[in-house]
Amino acid sequence: MSSLNHCIKFELDIKDENIVFKDYFYKSIKLQKHKIYEAELIQPACPFCGSLDLLHNGHLITNIHYPTANASLPVIIRLAKQRVKCRDCERWSMAQSELVNKYCSISNASKLKVLSALTEDRSMTSIARENNVSINTVQRVLGNCSHRFIDSYEYLPAHLAFDEFKGVDRQLHFICLDGDSHQVVQILRTRYKKNLLKYFGRFSPQARANVKTVTMDLNFYYQDIVRACFPNAQIVIDRFHMIQMITRSFNSLRVQVMKTFDKRSRQYQLLKSPWKLYLKKFDELEKVHPRYNWHYKDCLTQAQVVTEGINANTALENSYNLMQSFIQAIETNNTQELKSLITSKDSIGTLMHKTLLTFKYNLKAVLNGAALPYSNGCLEGFNRKIKQIERTAFGYSNFINLLTRIRLEENQYKEKEPNSLLMTA
Repeated sequence: MSSLNHCIKFELDIKDENIVFKDYFYKSIKLQKHKIYEAELIQPACPFCGSLDLLHNGHLITNIHYPTANASLPVIIRLAKQRVKCRDCERWSMAQSELVNKYCSISNASKLKVLSALTEDRSMTSIARENNVSINTVQRVLGNCSHRFIDSYEYLPAHLAFDEFKGVDRQLHFICLDGDSHQVVQILRTRYKKNLLKYFGRFSPQARANVKTVTMDLNFYYQDIVRACFPNAQIVIDRFHMIQMITRSFNSLRVQVMKTFDKRSRQYQLLKSPWKLYLKKFDELEKVHPRYNWHYKDCLTQAQVVTEGINANTALENSYNLMQSFIQAIETNNTQELKSLITSKDSIGTLMHKTLLTFKYNLKAVLNGAALPYSNGCLEGFNRKIKQIERTAFGYSNFINLLTRIRLEENQYKEKEPNSLLMTA
């Protein structure tokens, strides 16, 4: 073999001994400069009987797109595949190589590079441009990965987290995560109760009995699913959603009380402009250095602003004190204090009272949320990652493509067979 053949193989990292490179040159194709290698693919033996007595009958020329580090100079391998006839079994065949699949002009190395790029937060257009392939090729590589995710119905993690996210056509899709490893257990197209019962019903009784806790928001039918499918599981209400509900209730009451005052009054300005201070923990408010504020034209500390503002209404003051105590009880895992706050009889406003009634109806799950270390924080972070994937792609119209892209970027997938992508793409 010539030294040119060895140099080109070393440069392109091609190890197939049946490929022989003969020459290379530059050519302008569609107003872009290309580097073209001329090579021949030899058929050493009959693929059917292994005979070496072959009759050569021309070549099939195929232009193969090959990856390159310089995207401005695409590489094409003009491969001449030998056509042969076996004199022993009298069957026709054509030389094949691992460089490229049969009837394909995109090299397997290019497909693997595209697959690697799909695991990053990038658009398909930029991936296609970098690898000098069409967007349809990138979509085919993505589509051929959809079968690589194997669902096993023999095992479920001990701690699960339930939630939903907006996906295709702004519909809500169900997502379930492992509470310990934060890995995706399953993503379903819909979050309907009958579909969730059908999915979890496929698991073996031993797998469903292994589930110890299920963390969720206050979605009412998620609890029915847990009771029906997981006999040993405790329901855990996420702490973030509890604090969010009670702060929203207080904020609504603050707005109601504020609107009862004249817009030019001091009480109105104290409740309106510094509204963010009422949602902070009282211990974090500034209590030493007062600052002048032109809204209420006075020099007050943050603590003085909040104290004077809540003193404008008794229900508002009681609601504020209850909210602060509730947050502190959650942070300190004080379930006894939390239980007494939920059963409070103080005048706290209609919406805050409804929130406490909701907590009282789900008292055991709420107390589990305060006592146990599990939460939906990992799930909220993963939903943020899914939103970024959709934003980069300007949305998805195909749920399977969205699911495959999520799994690829998660980098947690299994292959049914080692070369499944290369054989099908």
